[in-house]
Amino acid sequence: MNKIEHIGIAVNDLKKAVITYEKLLNSPVYKTEEVASENVITAFLQCGPNKIELLEATAIDSPIAQFIAKKGEGIHHIAFEVDDIVAEMARLKKEGFVLLNDIPKHGADNKWVCFVHPKSSNGVLVELCQEIK
Repeated sequence: MNKIEHIGIAVNDLKKAVITYEKLLNSPVYKTEEVASENVITAFLQCGPNKIELLEATAIDSPIAQFIAKKGEGIHHIAFEVDDIVAEMARLKKEGFVLLNDIPKHGADNKWVCFVHPKSSNGVLVELCQEIK
């Protein structure tokens, strides 16, 4: 893994959260995107070399809606950049980690993504992401 790519934060109201985080980070949202396969709309902000991804559910049965219903708004996941997501997925499986998808999925911000089950990583949902080229 190369670096922390972004931190994902689940929010009830993206428009309100954008206002809050633009003020907090003194940085504008540089991209919003709907990821229909995950029933989510995202907004990305830059904070120095780091990124924050705000996530709002677009359906009541989406993973983000379920997360908020169970735990409330807050940090949803931490994403790590990888050079070869397929190889990293194979390595993690071999190490005994449980992956939430068997093949990389198309995610937000032009990335291939895969999630590691929180039960495998001390309660933290981990996202692997690789730039789509």
